[in-house]
Amino acid sequence: MPASAPVIALAGPTASGKTAAALAIAGRLPCEIVSVDSALVYRGMDIGTAKPTPAERAQVPHHLVDIRDPVQAYSAAEFAADATRLVGEIAARGRATLLVGGTMLYYKALFEGLDAMPPADAGVRQRIDEEAAARGWPAMHEELARVDPVTAARLAPNDSQRIQRALEVFRSTGRPLSSFHGERRSAGLAPALFLSLEPRDRGWLHERIAQRFDAMLAGGFLGEVEALRARGDLHPGLPSMRSVGYRQAWEALDGAFPMAELRDRGIFATRQLAKRQLTWLRSMPRRQVIACDAPDAIAQVVARAEELAR
Repeated sequence: MPASAPVIALAGPTASGKTAAALAIAGRLPCEIVSVDSALVYRGMDIGTAKPTPAERAQVPHHLVDIRDPVQAYSAAEFAADATRLVGEIAARGRATLLVGGTMLYYKALFEGLDAMPPADAGVRQRIDEEAAARGWPAMHEELARVDPVTAARLAPNDSQRIQRALEVFRSTGRPLSSFHGERRSAGLAPALFLSLEPRDRGWLHERIAQRFDAMLAGGFLGEVEALRARGDLHPGLPSMRSVGYRQAWEALDGAFPMAELRDRGIFATRQLAKRQLTWLRSMPRRQVIACDAPDAIAQVVARAEELAR
């Protein structure tokens, strides 16, 4: 890779200002953005994902945005393969790659490599979902405990997404999910610079999350979810519809709780997401932390990126 085409990662919890910081870097360095966000891959999910606007995307090439229909899955393995390919293509154009997003599992897959997991099996997943609808996820968790106690021990009885995947692997291969850990199939990619926007004051981030959720609601978020529901081929068990905000809106439209509670539930779920993201980030020792609530946060990000490029 040319020395003039480094890989820069810009991570941080939701609402920490990653998009604005990335665009500021793009205004100073020849680069292309590779999204590291499991929700931005989906077409038709724009408001609830705070997807960069068409005007923002026109400023600099964006990759891995709007590449899947919401009915489709997109795995960390697919992301790692796509991102690795894109890094090479962008470097060949003499530009830096700017990895931007907050899906920490994607960063882990890209930086550390992946266990040699079997591919998804849509048919097996559907049968598991049908069983879960009849029996409940705690009962499915009990089944998992019998065939893969190691994995079951680290999962909550209602962790539907991970229980589903673990049972899918066992039913597809006859091997417990835990037996695949450690069987590496890919090497990791090391960024030249890994910046992380993290708040000194958690209250600042909470206020930003509330403001953004209010802006989403005012911008037509419920209408966006209603349009997705009206398609008829989507359901709450899909990874796309389990995204924070979409899950709560779907449940509200289903009547699971009063619509008046949507704002508070959505904000709470987003805060919990941010908390998990920060926990992931603290386990990544290579990152350089920049206080996202500092008045000069964006200037600091740009300065470090420019220093690397010199």
